[in-house]
Amino acid sequence: HVQCNEEVKNNMSILEKLNKVIMEKDGAAAAEIIHDDYKRYSHLQGTYTESGKTGMIEAINKGFMKVDKYRILYENDEIGFDHSIVTYAEDGNKEALMCCWKFKDGKIIELETGATKLSQQ
Repeated sequence: HVQCNEEVKNNMSILEKLNKVIMEKDGAAAAEIIHDDYKRYSHLQGTYTESGKTGMIEAINKGFMKVDKYRILYENDEIGFDHSIVTYAEDGNKEALMCCWKFKDGKIIELETGATKLSQQ
């Protein structure tokens, strides 16, 4: 069965793999798809954040957000766009989240997001 699981894993797109590791809180698997030079642009701060690959893996391990209604809008070998409704574990805030992911060497190297806060219902 391990071989079958590996075959399925290898046929998944980068964003499908990312969503799976977020849902499963699997930082070890995330490390395999996140580039060592990963960076995230924050519109709130107007700059790139300092957390890098390590910060992203830690956030995934902690279950930093619950993802609902996940959709991949577009993905190729260089870039991917996805949209979801997320609830952040830290404060319970809920947002509609659009992400632009850039890829290098088959891994995620950069993230830029656009988020709209949703009312708590």
